Amino acid sequence: MVTRRSVPITAEGLEKLQDELSQLQRRRREAAELIQQTRDDSPGARDEGEGIETRDQQGFIVGRIREIEAIVAAAEVIDESQLKDSDTVIVGSTVVVRPLPKRTDVEYRIVGPAEGDPKARKLSDESPVGKALLGAKVGDTVAVETPSGLRKFKVKAIS
Repeated sequence: MVTRRSVPITAEGLEKLQDELSQLQRRRREAAELIQQTRDDSPGARDEGEGIETRDQQGFIVGRIREIEAIVAAAEVIDESQLKDSDTVIVGSTVVVRPLPKRTDVEYRIVGPAEGDPKARKLSDESPVGKALLGAKVGDTVAVETPSGLRKFKVKAIS
């Protein structure tokens, strides 16, 4: 028997996924209508470029819909009230770290895997840096093996 693992997610992240799901469901309907219209207009269109491209797009949309539905079904919304009482880094925490030996602080939000976006400074709790920061306290230094080698981060603040 397969047990479903819960997916930690912020309320904001869940809302964004639900919005994306609604948009994709609309696009799926539009793609299905376009495919049907193409078939009606040109019975041999199955082999034509536009029909193939639309079917490929529809396949991508359906795959992403299934992925989002699975995430939403397993979603466990992070209780923001727990963040205030925590003196350690947990999923949902915003943490300020200083990559050593640099002198510039960086702020990250630790999120579940569905929300991870390093460019937006949202680190998944399953990423190497996110995983290393979990449980850390202000003043701790964590070491992380990254593709570019061993990196160290000193925890400066948690909120």
